[in-house]
Amino acid sequence: MELSDLKLFQAIAEEGSISGAAKRLDYVQSNVTARLRRLEDELGVLLFYRRPKGVQITEKGALFRKYADSILQMADESIKIVQDHGKPSGSLKIGVVETVTCGNFMNLIASYQSRYEQVSLRLETGNPLELMEKVKNFELDAAFVTGELPNTNFFTDYLVTDEIVLLSGRTLDASDLIEQKWAISPRGCPFRMKLEQWLKDEGVALKNFIEISSLETILSSVRAGLTSTILPKSVLKGPYVDLHVYPIPESYQFIETGLIRRKEKYMSYAYKAFADLVKEEGL
Repeated sequence: MELSDLKLFQAIAEEGSISGAAKRLDYVQSNVTARLRRLEDELGVLLFYRRPKGVQITEKGALFRKYADSILQMADESIKIVQDHGKPSGSLKIGVVETVTCGNFMNLIASYQSRYEQVSLRLETGNPLELMEKVKNFELDAAFVTGELPNTNFFTDYLVTDEIVLLSGRTLDASDLIEQKWAISPRGCPFRMKLEQWLKDEGVALKNFIEISSLETILSSVRAGLTSTILPKSVLKGPYVDLHVYPIPESYQFIETGLIRRKEKYMSYAYKAFADLVKEEGL
């Protein structure tokens, strides 16, 4: 078994099809099929169920994938370590929750790219749970996550506390809390969890809501007077600066955002420079 076999297996698992893996790796499809069969014969197990429209990983395949991903990541890191010449270069993959992008984040990214042109930077958005899982699985070098930050598997290289407020496109009074229509993100969003707990403590069920995956769309629905929501004050930029802002109870009023990375992960010069710049310029 060679690293190329593991890369081929990983590509099939990620693409969900042999044809997709062949296209991604620029291989002939019949070659991918033959190499997968040889790998399965060598291991003595079936790694994928063949379906009419792709493949489905087997239980043994899912177990093998954990080790394959880990081996490939270690191989990649070993190359980075010996090729790291003391200056930022190579690739850097950073995850970010959308609310972080409303403050100084894009200025920070512009500053980093102008200083370190040799770094290929990739940004990926998601909710905190998704991003932490990707950092844990070596799919991201680090991530900005909001909410309760774990301290077992991760280092936190930067931490900031944000104030959460109730935002509306119209004037509200206390009675509106019961009748209010809310804009919320899908499950896993810390602001949704804050809102659910707040309403629950007030004896109000969160039933009247629109679930929206885009921060921009949430803010647009609030601006139009269709909904209200709770978000950090930092989102009050540009067309949303004139939204009606109301305080919420102190026990729900603050939330932390941190830049996290794996504890045992090698810290490249590209990431170290990024973390130093975040500390220097802030979010």
